[in-house]
Amino acid sequence: MTEESTRMHVVISGQVQGVGFRQSATQIAKSFPVAGWVKNLPSGNVEIVAEGTKTACSDFLASIRDRMFEYISDVECQWTEPTNEFETFEIQY
Repeated sequence: MTEESTRMHVVISGQVQGVGFRQSATQIAKSFPVAGWVKNLPSGNVEIVAEGTKTACSDFLASIRDRMFEYISDVECQWTEPTNEFETFEIQY
């Protein structure tokens, strides 16, 4: 049985802008079968939307937390139905 696709919406707070966070997230995404985007928010937080299997999305987020832990103070994550609108993972400006 194959795992169904899902959509992960994440807002990460802390010292997450100006530290290469988006570039790191994009680089990490290449190691997982996920698609979506990462962007800076005016609030100083970073937002990530990724689609893939729940396992792939969870592992992707865990890898971001592992690599960027020193900059992260909080992670809010919500799961919804995928829209299948993405083909790649990229930085949104």
